[in-house]
Amino acid sequence: MSKIILDTDIGTNADDAVALSLALKSPEIEVVGVTTVYGDVLARAQVAHQIIQLGGESQIPIYLGIEKPLLQKRKIYWTGLEHDGAELKDDFCKSEKHAVDFIIETIMNNPEEITLVPIGPLTNIATALIREPKIASYVKEIILMGGVTRLGKNGMKLETMEHNVKCDPEAASVVFSSGAPIVMIGLDVTRQLIFSKEKNEEFAASGTPLANTLTKMIEDYMHFMNRDFSYMCDPLAISVLVNRSLVQTKQMNVHVEYDHRDMFGLTIAELSENGNVQVALEVDYDGVFELLMNRVFS
Repeated sequence: MSKIILDTDIGTNADDAVALSLALKSPEIEVVGVTTVYGDVLARAQVAHQIIQLGGESQIPIYLGIEKPLLQKRKIYWTGLEHDGAELKDDFCKSEKHAVDFIIETIMNNPEEITLVPIGPLTNIATALIREPKIASYVKEIILMGGVTRLGKNGMKLETMEHNVKCDPEAASVVFSSGAPIVMIGLDVTRQLIFSKEKNEEFAASGTPLANTLTKMIEDYMHFMNRDFSYMCDPLAISVLVNRSLVQTKQMNVHVEYDHRDMFGLTIAELSENGNVQVALEVDYDGVFELLMNRVFS
């Protein structure tokens, strides 16, 4: 069983909520805690709390993390909380313990047992690594949704930068250069996981409270983005914990290039036998959606 800490900017895009739901519904995974990051971390915790309740859990702790990027010199780009997940906010009572303290304590007290799964900007993870560099060798692995190499079969169609990295590129640089074992689930694979309104309606067919909530969030996000499709990005980071063969990876070193401009953070990847990052380049589309249908939307 994989014991994970899910670090999330839930509420910006519906796929964070789907990722959390998949983790809750997978017997191969134990969620030991959820940490929120970037922007209104309390509102994000409220959304996470409601998803956990809908998922039939009640004992999973949630900790508020860092609101601003690492150097506090970059503007908060976009939270999305004004349109997505707002109806899920509740009277969640926040813990006095900070997310970074929880991450450090949990990993250091359980060497090589905890997998970090960051699916938002990497501020909490970088701060934990700065405060306790031993995390890099104590963590089992880091499976993160972020970055883009443009080395997969769809590379020429991809953006040059990915949201989670460009929101806090300095933090991403700390994480990728830490030496920790990392699996990078970037746009190279997540942009292959396109699904339509019709697929979302298929997801809603079970009519469970969780499925209804998630598909409504997805529908609202499609409307906000003014398009009839979306991507299933963050759940892929959870999916590979259930079945690693859903992605094909290459061993690489990843360097984050950034400057003073807001929203600038290139992830430069190079093949290396000694690289600490397994970069996902291809994905089993049918396998991922079958897993989501069987676990989350049934």
